[in-house]
This record gives sequence, C-alpha cells and structure tokens, in this order.
Amino acid sequence: MGSSRHPEKSPEQRCQSCGREAMEQYFSATQKMEQEVMFPSLLRGVFPQEEGAAPAAGSHTDLYERYQLLKSIKPMVEKGLASVNDQSPTGADSDTDASSDGNEAVDAQLEERLSHHLTGLQQVLTHLTRDTNALTRRYSQILEQINLSEGQPSW
Repeated sequence: MGSSRHPEKSPEQRCQSCGREAMEQYFSATQKMEQEVMFPSLLRGVFPQEEGAAPAAGSHTDLYERYQLLKSIKPMVEKGLASVNDQSPTGADSDTDASSDGNEAVDAQLEERLSHHLTGLQQVLTHLTRDTNALTRRYSQILEQINLSEGQPSW
C-alpha cells in the first residue's frame, strides 16, 4: 500500500491516505487527458481494447462516449471532495463525548463501514484513472496514425 514512514497511522488514516493518492492520480490523469485530447471527435467509432486482448464483446460505448463520461465525472468527484473537506469533524465529535459508554461497538462498525467505503472509492478512482490513461494513450496512437498516413509537411 503506502510507505512505512508512519507506522503509527490507524487503518482509517491509511485508507484516507491511499484514497487521497488515488484521487490525485485520477485528477492528474484527467488533466492530462483534457490537455492532450484536442479533437475528441477522432474517438468516435473507436472502441476500447484491453491491452493485448480483442475488443470487448457487447461493448457499445466508443471512446468518444467514454471521454464525455470521464469528463463529466471529474466535476462530481471535485464537488464531493470539496463537500467532504468543508465538513467540520468537531461538530460530530461533540455529540459522542456525552454518550460514549455503549458506543464502542457502534463506533467499530462505523469505522469498518468507512474503511470499506474508502477502499471502494479508491478502487473506483483507480479504475477511472486506468480508463483515462488508456483513452489518452489510444488518442495519441490515433494522432500518430493520422500523421503517418498524411505524411508530415515539409515547410
């Protein structure tokens, strides 16, 4: 997972750290995609391929539609991250101090659920990052093919 620089980190902190790293990689990949894909229409009719595999059977989504989807997801992720960062943990903590006697089991359940959801979010972001990077690579290949077929101008 992460480095062993902070062995005192709790499982929740490690999940948050991995989630933050996955989010940074996702934002970096989408930023690169947005900078490189200047003509998204070149992706129309091009279907995704797994590396070294045949095109996915039954996949009706071309890379143009996937590009649009990946672009539309980014603001939702940014908005969700902003709303999480805006929440104040002190407001939630003040209620738990008064009634902490019977809540250890509930707290453990909540921690487990949070860890589960953070892990799921990390997996989704990793998947989106992989798809975004694959789309960007494929777009670059398409541009190379166009340049090769047209020949480069000799100015």
